[in-house]
Amino acid sequence: MSTLWLVATPIGNLGDLSPRAVDVLSHVGLVCCEDTRRTGLLLRHAGIRAARLAVCNDHTETSRIADVLATLGDGRDVAIVSDAGTPGISDPGERIVRSVLDAGYTVSAVPGPSAAIMALTISGLATDRFVFEGFIPRKGNERTTRLAEIAAEHRTIVLYEAPHRVLRTLDDLREACGDERVVVVTRELTKLHEEVVRGPLGMLDIGAPRGEYVLVIEGAPVDDRVASDDDIRAALRVELANGASTRDAAAAVAITLRRPKREVYSLAIALDRPSGGENGSRE
Repeated sequence: MSTLWLVATPIGNLGDLSPRAVDVLSHVGLVCCEDTRRTGLLLRHAGIRAARLAVCNDHTETSRIADVLATLGDGRDVAIVSDAGTPGISDPGERIVRSVLDAGYTVSAVPGPSAAIMALTISGLATDRFVFEGFIPRKGNERTTRLAEIAAEHRTIVLYEAPHRVLRTLDDLREACGDERVVVVTRELTKLHEEVVRGPLGMLDIGAPRGEYVLVIEGAPVDDRVASDDDIRAALRVELANGASTRDAAAAVAITLRRPKREVYSLAIALDRPSGGENGSRE
């Protein structure tokens, strides 16, 4: 059966294109990419003569689905690449993957470079548990809410930011998280001018913004006090309002507040669920 391949490409250093990626890209019937010129340069560098390139970006991904399914239906594999890194991670690909799976075809990947994972692993911050936020909302209540969630998050947070917005985002993070929260700001990863700046938000100086940024933010400190029943109920209401089932909400809160799951679940089933948060049964 034909396969849709998600192929990771270099985030800066062309030497990071894997031999397996070259092999897959050499044999597919269609390569979906954000920019045919940029991907064309990469393919020529690797000595690949692709059968066909087609634009797949935020504006064209949905309309490209029929082309992808038709190619797979003809018995030929399809590849999706982004301009840099792993497709589908803050880049096009998710909708095509879902449609291909729904049509009964195989989806696989050629793993490789990822700016988010590289920044996390070189950050010096905790890597055992982390969350990826992509690009946070640019304005309004959505941005304010997301910043508050980041400030309260105990796990390490990874997010992307554009050069013309990074200073404002760092200022907003300092206001939300406080001066002492450590952040690692990376840019131009794997490139000649790769730069990593570490420090508390209140003392950080990244100079004049240039290039694309990945920010890695220290998780909020864990409160050593034992959470009260009122604390648990408040946390449960947040989870339930976000659409979690009673069981999932209890599991999440038990982990976050470090209380026995059975105890948290007992409090959860006693709560009146918020309107609009039913999301099915209590299970």
